[in-house]
Amino acid sequence: MMPEQCGIYSGHLGKSREILFFGPDENTANFMDLGAEIAKGRGYRYWKALTTGKSVKLGGIPHDTYGMTTTSVHTYVLELLKELGEQEENITKVQTGGPDGDLGSNEILMSKDKTIAVVDGSGVLYDPQGLNRDELCRLARRRIPVKHFSRSFLGEQGFMVTVEEADVCLSDGSVWRTGAELRDKFHLTPYATADLFVPCGGRPNSVSSENVKQLFTPEGKPKFRMVVEGANLFFSDGARASLEDAGVHVFRDASTNKGGVTSSSLEVFSALALSIEEHTDLMTYDPSCGAEPSDFYRQYVQQVLRLITDNAKQEFHAIWKSNCQSGLSKVEATQKISLHINQMQDNIQQHISSISTTERETLVRRVLQLAVPPLIVQHIGIDGITKRVPENYIHAIVGAWIASRYVYRHGVCGSEVAFFLFMRELLDEQVSGGASPASGSRKRPHPDHDQQHTTAHRQCTRDSTEFDL
Repeated sequence: MMPEQCGIYSGHLGKSREILFFGPDENTANFMDLGAEIAKGRGYRYWKALTTGKSVKLGGIPHDTYGMTTTSVHTYVLELLKELGEQEENITKVQTGGPDGDLGSNEILMSKDKTIAVVDGSGVLYDPQGLNRDELCRLARRRIPVKHFSRSFLGEQGFMVTVEEADVCLSDGSVWRTGAELRDKFHLTPYATADLFVPCGGRPNSVSSENVKQLFTPEGKPKFRMVVEGANLFFSDGARASLEDAGVHVFRDASTNKGGVTSSSLEVFSALALSIEEHTDLMTYDPSCGAEPSDFYRQYVQQVLRLITDNAKQEFHAIWKSNCQSGLSKVEATQKISLHINQMQDNIQQHISSISTTERETLVRRVLQLAVPPLIVQHIGIDGITKRVPENYIHAIVGAWIASRYVYRHGVCGSEVAFFLFMRELLDEQVSGGASPASGSRKRPHPDHDQQHTTAHRQCTRDSTEFDL
């Protein structure tokens, strides 16, 4: 954090200070407050922004409370159904990851489908007629696993098998040594057959090139028409390719579940943009003392949710367009769109300092008006943002926003002329105050309405590159 005091490597950014951010992974969420507090004790200037996923006492935005990750996943489901002309209430769904988890609980609470199976750490819940949604929602609100589902709500063909059970015999004649074995392999059984599969939990490569054939019927028909990934790495690339080749609509994790990292990025941005006093007054509260979030906090969270939804819609349609017009598989489109945006962002950041001061300031101000949550602009203005937020962070926002909006509009094969026209339109709108390149012919929305946002972060997952949009 402070290389001049520690005598360690000071980063690769030259005159710009490298800024560190740490986000929680599995079993590390409870350490996020500690990280920020240690940084504060060391005198680190950006201690409020060092960690994400903090408690609300330090200005965190809990992903599970507000369903940040699930919002982006479920937006993909809804946009796909619109393209296919189907109603959510009429489709069946299988879900891994249960009502005791972040993704699983919020998927239950947000969806309106007929869920026929839910699998979590405690066992398997199945009913071909559709699991009782009121009972599912009860578990999800209380964040308790499926083993607490009341069996009285199961139909004649329904069952619940917990991991503690042994020598399980199901109605199809299959025998399982333990309930844990059934839990781990349920998604590969004939019972796991529905219109939609949404994995919200499970082990990496649960579906691989070796076992993906078990997601097909004996006649070779896929058991799912749609797969929208919530959990990271549930499918291998080979499994995804097999499903897409068979006509399944597959939307992979690197696109669908970035709502959580978007929320984390905006948590960081508020910590950088607001003064310590403002951040304490507006973004922190202590529920243990009966305190409630401020109106500012509530509005900011709602703006984050709207931005997540808008970003998910834009990337969904960029993938859909690439698939329909260019013949790219949806999985391949995710990868190519991600790489293209990253490359463009790098190029923009590399050259932004070389343009004239006047042109750079004009570009930065225009993009910030469109990219950052309107509540921050209303509170401290563009001048306040440029004064308080580190320059390299602002340049990263500019690069990521321009790159993502251009690629979402023109795809991965956009020409230099198209980019020139895109940039000219963007800068012309700075003068005219009309519609932005990201919004087509729409007038620029009122500050209280949804705005476009792309943050300065990148997160590299174990097998793919995500960027926080």
